[in-house]
Amino acid sequence: MTIALVLIVLVSLAILLFAGQILKRQPESHVDPAILRNFNKRVTSWLTICVMLVVALMLHKVVTVILFGFVSFWALREFITMTPTRLGDHRTLFWVFLGFTPLQYVLVGLDLYELYTIVIPVYASLFIPARIAFAGDHKRFLERTAKIQFGLLICVYSLSHAAALLNLDLAQWDSSRSEWQPWLGSTAGLLFFFIVTVQVSDMLHFVWDRLFGKHIIAAAVNATKTWEGLIGAACCASLVGMLIQVVLGVTPFTWYGAGFMALIISVMASSGSMTMSAIKRDRGVKEYGTLVLGHAGVLDRIDSVCFAAPIFFHLTRFFTDAKSRLSGNAVIENMAQVAADVTVAAGAGWF
Repeated sequence: MTIALVLIVLVSLAILLFAGQILKRQPESHVDPAILRNFNKRVTSWLTICVMLVVALMLHKVVTVILFGFVSFWALREFITMTPTRLGDHRTLFWVFLGFTPLQYVLVGLDLYELYTIVIPVYASLFIPARIAFAGDHKRFLERTAKIQFGLLICVYSLSHAAALLNLDLAQWDSSRSEWQPWLGSTAGLLFFFIVTVQVSDMLHFVWDRLFGKHIIAAAVNATKTWEGLIGAACCASLVGMLIQVVLGVTPFTWYGAGFMALIISVMASSGSMTMSAIKRDRGVKEYGTLVLGHAGVLDRIDSVCFAAPIFFHLTRFFTDAKSRLSGNAVIENMAQVAADVTVAAGAGWF
């Protein structure tokens, strides 16, 4: 089923790209050329990302983790380059780029959950200000510290949770037996479900903004993002999530659970896009970089993924973790057995 989802997504993107190119060549097209150009860029960049992800998943889990590691490294580079740094920050940045970034993905690759969930938000967050303080440069200390910490948190820590989805051991609710059963699906399919949902939300938000958008969320931050786009994209993404689960069953969720998760992913994806837009406006820049073909920069394309990944990871683990859910089955069975024993004892007149 994962293969079917991959083929459907790639074929759909290819068709959209082909249709966009046809419309682009029409001399009397009724579509705004700027909107069409932006749409084609989005489709091209998402097709590129999906192809890279599929190739990595086909090779090995380790290759996928390494791919996300390189993407995090480049995204962090774009983020740090966007704002000026001082000489006192350089040695701190050395440890951030060549220490904490690869360490985070090594821990994810080794599936050391207790470590990769705290190394950056705890140890790196303490190390960064201390290292800058030891450099002896106190000017704009809080601003410089916060910038590096936020970049590391979003570009590395948050994005690494997408790769960490491959480590999950999950359970699935069996309604016919009213108990949890080990989920036999592929975590690669779960990761692709997440990426596809972000992709669908991103593109539908763009379409809803252009067709139905009337109420701008924050004009000073992003003049094109509307409440209609956010709500429309979230609702449509939820329906797509339900459809994918009903037809392909690539997640451990029920059909309504998949819809709920897709809704959360969409809202967080939109939040990520708005947050990164606010940072760009604050710094007076339009684009982050030019790594991804057909789009401004890699961080422009993955900002929504970065915000949605940790939320999706932890919600998935909380609701469907195999260890806790299957042990819950044993507790329920023990309680049922105790209740049965008590009933038998009471019937025999033991008490």
